[in-house]
Amino acid sequence: MAATAESCTGGWIAKALTDIAGSSQWFAEGFVTYSNAAKSRRLGVPRAVLRAGGAVSEAVARAMARGALVRSGAHVAVAVTGIAGPGGAVPGKPVGTVWMAWAVKCGRKSCVSAELKHFKGDRDAVRRKTVRAAMAGILDR
Repeated sequence: MAATAESCTGGWIAKALTDIAGSSQWFAEGFVTYSNAAKSRRLGVPRAVLRAGGAVSEAVARAMARGALVRSGAHVAVAVTGIAGPGGAVPGKPVGTVWMAWAVKCGRKSCVSAELKHFKGDRDAVRRKTVRAAMAGILDR
């Protein structure tokens, strides 16, 4: 079973996955946690982690993936958090910056990996490229 935890894609990964006929056999659920409060409340991302590096950080992406895995009971989860634009850029995090993380069950624990992406294009392009990379990562795992 798979689960998603999405911020900058707003549920697009879950939509793309459920567009596939038969997805009810392997898709558990999706969490759209656009705000920091939602990331904390729905996925258990510690507020201190959100404050330390901001919402667009490796630590937050990892915590989102781990939270989606645990709270959904899935076997694999993908999480994305980023700056799709056109605004929102901050020093060191330009538009197109996206952190992605995947969590998989490893016995009683979860194994989490993360990647930083810098996508080019407008808001739609950044989000579309994020969805593709997230889905490819699920298949890789």
